[in-house]
Amino acid sequence: MTDPIRTFRKLALANRLANARLHRACAALDQVEMTVPRPAFFGSIQATLNHILLVDRFYLGALEGCPLDQASLDEATLCPDLPTLAAWQANSDLALLAHIKCQTAETLERIVTIDRGARVQHDRRDDILSHLFQHQTHHRGQVHGMLSATSVKPPQLDEFIVGDDHAARAKDMTLLGWSEADLMR
Repeated sequence: MTDPIRTFRKLALANRLANARLHRACAALDQVEMTVPRPAFFGSIQATLNHILLVDRFYLGALEGCPLDQASLDEATLCPDLPTLAAWQANSDLALLAHIKCQTAETLERIVTIDRGARVQHDRRDDILSHLFQHQTHHRGQVHGMLSATSVKPPQLDEFIVGDDHAARAKDMTLLGWSEADLMR
């Protein structure tokens, strides 16, 4: 039997680990390399990382039943530096993980109202979470690609979910204070 809570929990953990890896790699870049125009949706590494945070804040607010918080979204869009962004992203990642830990199979099926300012969207919580994880993976991939054009080697972002990835995630698991028992339950 598939356990959707386990699946979403592991995706949230993978999301946190991938963001941490990406931020550590980007920390080796200077501010010019972070903000130099690059061929991508948002035009730079910094702007793409800011967008990832913005989208996390947007959907997490909706998932938690909050009205649209434009000030929080503007803050994410305009985040000027990686240390601030990394701290804000870590908080967002952990809030998403906490949100998922509170869910049940029944709450995942419930309709969530998403205030988009000019319109209101209604979708199932599990569909929103699936969309969110796909979206964030997509944009982290863009940052990974942009890093390829710098002197910094892009980090591995996809070795996490399965048991066989244990060695590839061991260091990160320690840095994040996580255990294999918690991950694989």
